[in-house]
Amino acid sequence: MSPQTALPTFRIDPGTALAQAQLPSTRPVSLQSPAIEVITDLAQVKAATVAPGTSLPQAEQTMILQGVRMLFVVSDLPAFEGLITHTDLHGARQMSVVNERRVRWDALCVADVMTEVAVLDAVDFDSLRNASVANLIATLKRFGRNHLLVLQRAGPSAPSCVRGVISRAQIERQLGQPIVLSEIASSFAEIGRALS
Repeated sequence: MSPQTALPTFRIDPGTALAQAQLPSTRPVSLQSPAIEVITDLAQVKAATVAPGTSLPQAEQTMILQGVRMLFVVSDLPAFEGLITHTDLHGARQMSVVNERRVRWDALCVADVMTEVAVLDAVDFDSLRNASVANLIATLKRFGRNHLLVLQRAGPSAPSCVRGVISRAQIERQLGQPIVLSEIASSFAEIGRALS
């Protein structure tokens, strides 16, 4: 084909889907594997985001389409305002807001139930160099969270930034086993012991 030859074109059918980026394939890990092997590195994978004014049904659809259970809440990149998780969409927080405002779930927006950045916990990216998957699980258990952020501290020429995400679901996939974040009492005797 000569350099001056135009390529043939055609009309796109209505309803044609957009290709979605796929997470890189992951390999199995053990509890002793390096922690860095289970984080989602935002230097290599685009962060899934949503605007604060997005309705909860739209946010849930975004999670489904992007294959994630957590979105960064962003008005103006590169700064972010918080996180919203699948649990936030269907948990106690949204129920409380629905009851308090006397509105339907689908009338709420992301800003109504998100976790603001000021109350988010993070681990230092440099601390992952000597940590294991077991250390990450212990950290998730300590905070009772499904996700933790990984912060890369400011350097001489770059500001601090969220470098990655630690996800319980990702660790479970790579470990090949579930992670129980908290022990659930199975009898009244166990509840009594826990309270004493």
